[in-house]
Amino acid sequence: MTALGYTALIIGVLVVGAAGGFAIARLRYYGHGKPEGPTVAELLQRLVHTSASGVVLLNKFGDVVLHNPRADELGIIRDHRADARAQKAAEQALETGKAVPVDLSPLTDRPALRGRGPAAVLGEVRPLGDGFAVVDAADESDSVRLEATRRDFVANVSHELKTPVGALALLAEAVLDAADDAEEVRRFSTKILHESTRLGTLVSELIALSRLQGAERLPEMTTVEVDAVVEEALGRCKLGAESAGIEIAVDEPTGYLLDGDRTLLVTALSNLIDNAVAYSPPGSPVSISRRMSGDFVEIAVTDRGIGIEPEYHERVFERFFRVDPARSRATGGTGLGLAIVKHVAANHGGEVRLWSRTGTGSTFTLRVPGHGARTTDGQQAVEPDRAALPARSTDEGADGVATVETGGVR
Repeated sequence: MTALGYTALIIGVLVVGAAGGFAIARLRYYGHGKPEGPTVAELLQRLVHTSASGVVLLNKFGDVVLHNPRADELGIIRDHRADARAQKAAEQALETGKAVPVDLSPLTDRPALRGRGPAAVLGEVRPLGDGFAVVDAADESDSVRLEATRRDFVANVSHELKTPVGALALLAEAVLDAADDAEEVRRFSTKILHESTRLGTLVSELIALSRLQGAERLPEMTTVEVDAVVEEALGRCKLGAESAGIEIAVDEPTGYLLDGDRTLLVTALSNLIDNAVAYSPPGSPVSISRRMSGDFVEIAVTDRGIGIEPEYHERVFERFFRVDPARSRATGGTGLGLAIVKHVAANHGGEVRLWSRTGTGSTFTLRVPGHGARTTDGQQAVEPDRAALPARSTDEGADGVATVETGGVR
């Protein structure tokens, strides 16, 4: 064989060897050499989607490139578009090249988030370069509510507790001065018992209200029987109604279910019944009715008492507001009952409705979404059941009706 032939043979062997080696290397890489587990990109995607913070990636036009489910829950993304405040902050961040803080809390003119949605959402927008910016926001509701509750609690305690505490001190002095008079001692002791009971009720309701406003985490929702709530609330109020000579009429059990906390719902309904009894003349009836209205369970408490003037329809749900302060003190009322009802309704994604006419009576209706109900945010309440209301003329306008929407109240 010539030298040229040997050279061609050697080159051919080298080419075949190189091709075989390349094929074996590829086989090893794809068959046995590929790293096991997710890639870095996959892990990053998982990290973003499971983050407790809302993360939104925006381009220079303000369009949403990427976002995680938490951003939807916090309301940063609506209808596949970013909140206008986030877009504006992103523009500023891209212009300055610096991080921009932004408040993305739910706006008061928007429909209220159902149930226990976030009340304070604070975030930061950071530029990423090449016209992209990232919005990183978190739910700061707990800390904001806690601070607000602390301020309110201090103000409420200083304003309201000083009255019964001062009364107890004066009554104790009176008992000491009348130590030799058994009748006077008995009389003042009875007043001390009354004031101490009122003081204990006031403290309990202040604690309950601070809890509902976010001082501590609310209990988890469970499936609750409406009939059981009504029965337990009646049991709490039965003695007071009998003492006042008032008969409470209740409709037949319905079997309705709702998602909520039984203890809170019983407290709210008990407060409505106690109010109806306290502001009704002896011998007048009080009625409780239940019905389904769309996806909502409605529990209405109707009395034929003194009624509430239209200008007070909104204010009766304020803390410590009393339509008749003298009557409230005589019955041991604290002025917190309806505020508690309002917040219980809010924390269940519901609301409270009030119908009232002076001299005729009032109906308070607690509306809470039924079990498994899917309602739209901010759905309007419907008219209460007229069968449960005091009689009214057919030509009466809507001046006797007031709706208190509490879906976003904290």
